[in-house]
Amino acid sequence: MTTSPYPKLLEPLDLGFTQLANRTLMGSMHTGLEEEKGGFAKLAAFYEERAKGGVGLIVTGGVSPNMRGRIAPFGCEMSHFWHVKKHKQVTEAVHKYPTKICLQLLHTGRYAYHPFSVGPSKVKSPITPFTPKEMSVRQIKGTIKDYAYSAKLAAKAGYDGVEIMGSEGYLINQFACLRTNQRSDEWGGSIENRMRFAVETVKAVREKVGAEFIIIFRLSMLDLVEGGNSWDEVVAMAKAIEKAGATLINTGIGWHEARVPTIVTSVPRAAFTWITERMKKEVSLPLVTTNRINTPEVAEQVLASGQADMVSMARPFLADAHFVNKAAENKADEINTCIGCNQACLDHVFQQKRASCLVNPMACYETELQLEKSKQSKRIAVIGAGPAGLAFSVYATERGHKVEIFDKQSEIGGQFNVAKQIPGKEEFYETLRYFNKQLTLLEIPVHLNTEQTSESLLAQGFDEVVLATGIKPRKLDIPGIDHEKVKSYLQVLRDKEPVGKKVAIIGAGGIGFDVASYLLDEKSLSLDLEAWLKNWGVDKNYQHSGALLNKEELSKHQPKREITLLQRKITKVGKGLGKTSGWVHRAHLQKNDVTMIPGVTYKAISDDGLLIEVNGKEKLLDVDNVIICAGQESNRDLQQSLEQGGMKVHLIGGANVAAELDAKRAIRQAAELAVVI
Repeated sequence: MTTSPYPKLLEPLDLGFTQLANRTLMGSMHTGLEEEKGGFAKLAAFYEERAKGGVGLIVTGGVSPNMRGRIAPFGCEMSHFWHVKKHKQVTEAVHKYPTKICLQLLHTGRYAYHPFSVGPSKVKSPITPFTPKEMSVRQIKGTIKDYAYSAKLAAKAGYDGVEIMGSEGYLINQFACLRTNQRSDEWGGSIENRMRFAVETVKAVREKVGAEFIIIFRLSMLDLVEGGNSWDEVVAMAKAIEKAGATLINTGIGWHEARVPTIVTSVPRAAFTWITERMKKEVSLPLVTTNRINTPEVAEQVLASGQADMVSMARPFLADAHFVNKAAENKADEINTCIGCNQACLDHVFQQKRASCLVNPMACYETELQLEKSKQSKRIAVIGAGPAGLAFSVYATERGHKVEIFDKQSEIGGQFNVAKQIPGKEEFYETLRYFNKQLTLLEIPVHLNTEQTSESLLAQGFDEVVLATGIKPRKLDIPGIDHEKVKSYLQVLRDKEPVGKKVAIIGAGGIGFDVASYLLDEKSLSLDLEAWLKNWGVDKNYQHSGALLNKEELSKHQPKREITLLQRKITKVGKGLGKTSGWVHRAHLQKNDVTMIPGVTYKAISDDGLLIEVNGKEKLLDVDNVIICAGQESNRDLQQSLEQGGMKVHLIGGANVAAELDAKRAIRQAAELAVVI
């Protein structure tokens, strides 16, 4: 008998009245399909693929128990009998496999993006435009009944349970904390009163659904905001939730308005499992831990060391639906790992767009992007082994085409080889490991250190050519641009050329921010949990409410360089960065005293430094180096001559659009082309 490669991760979990196949929970993610016309059929296909991939328990995206709790004006709710039918599509699809599924009940409270929002008190959220109306006692009791009725409808729809969302700063969390609960009645004041809403909700749900129904309570164990709860208050709440009838407690980390990053790629792996471990000493319910657990090795370590009874992974199941099965078959090196970038998942959801995944554009498009075998197998040359070229080659080969890759560099990866140098972006190595493995499994010929000409390609008898040649820097029109002080970002990141102590960076897009981070940090904090927690002000000893350090306790360090980040645009510097991660990059540079200047006109570069003009006034920046992170154009050198030779040519990635290095668009274009070619 072969031993399991991940014995704790793949071990069943007995809940008394039912058993989970393993210790993996697919955490709640809103996809946007919940509100699309015909979206539930697509949602069913999305969850079915994950059930087929072996996950033990799925928690859906947040669904409101009533109209006021909806995320947005037409947000999804489970409050009427006619809502049951569409949800049955999801549960029936999942139950073709041994996977269980729970509906997440989420009332947004003051986080609602509509004017009918309510909260424990009339306290506006910093991340939404509407001030909530203070709930009357009648409304509170009515909302608790709504939760119970929603749970009953969920049972009718075939769900195995519900997750009651009590963290991340949503309504139940708002009641629990003094930050947002300023009431003086029996629903405010002491922690016993503030947690009453949560406890009464769990009791009402349990009464409505009976004993044999999973109730997960998502408890905010670290609020990470001022006015958050103390550890003693969190423990009191956990014990009361256990007594009220919950089956599992899931770990919630941070409010949406917290100024501590909790899930972006620069957060260390399993950065918050210590708080779940601490809670295990206080309650006897099985506990689920969460946040930045993205490989079976990390998950196994967390479980084997007794920090939790289950691990919740949300985005890793977007990146690879078959995460669990691959782990069980000892094929972890074939897992398409989540890199924590947020670009296609959370950023999309917060822009009211359908979620997907940068490294797996098939996620949430299971019914639309299907790799069916091609009727005709073509010989295709792919020029460029960056993300676009690699993704296309893998998808097209899976459809039966004969693909060969050519790249003039000595390794695959293109711009990912630049990105992985940035402190906090170590996860990019995982994507390159995944593609390397796929190239081997699919036996795709890769010709490195090989520059092709149109003549050589035409002579080899290919049916079609895909140009994934990326971008090339465009020379900026600034007097002195050829001065020895000037370097391109590639010279700094790829070629490791030395850079002085005082630096001006021209261009404040993603590349400019990356170069600034690279020049600031000698080592990556994402590889040192204790240093990372201190840097972001997390109080691991929980001496203060919200688990935040006092200002005087924050780690102070002397920046390695004096950096000025410049842009021509007059908008806020960094405005174009990711919606859910941009603030992290800006905060990191601000902590390191980086000067950010918008509305700049570049006058000249000389021995004296960089002469700029801002608001009509000239200013000389005394710098050792000027690094260019702006101005690139598509590299399409081969297109015209190939087409003139009668070759059909396709452009994807940077070769197609060079506005900013954009792996999300590049990999999606690759998939869309592979499906139709």
